[in-house]
Amino acid sequence: MAFEKAKAYLDSCGLTDRIIVTERSSATVAEAARAIGCEEAMICKTLSFLQEDQPVLILADGTARIDNRKYKDRFGCKAKMIPADRVGPLVGHEIGGVCPFGVNEGVTVYLDKSLRKHEIVYPAVGNDHSGVKLTIPELEKCSAYTDWVDVCKQPE
Repeated sequence: MAFEKAKAYLDSCGLTDRIIVTERSSATVAEAARAIGCEEAMICKTLSFLQEDQPVLILADGTARIDNRKYKDRFGCKAKMIPADRVGPLVGHEIGGVCPFGVNEGVTVYLDKSLRKHEIVYPAVGNDHSGVKLTIPELEKCSAYTDWVDVCKQPE
């Protein structure tokens, strides 16, 4: 159901032809990179947080990690991940397929600047066997993002 909802959303943006359905799991960054055939950094992972009980999604480079100091400086609160069993009901997509496409009303989306180093990124499409090939301008167009943020760090 979540895949169909995300697919319909991408169709409304004219991007259905960019969807990739994988035979292998794409639930983790490493699995998605293998299934799609790209570098892990090009996977556009979606991190799910709660801010005052409101769901917030941050899309980031597949190898980036949340920097707690940057997060607190930007949002004025500690980074608190949504518990796994609440992600689906709050966001509209389960872990392994979380994306900004066709999310529940009231979900706020941010894009992390770690994505800007890529011409092409691959976010999920609502389930753990999918992705969509997007340029950064296309991601901006179809993600309904609120703002670009700088809340991640690259691994050392």
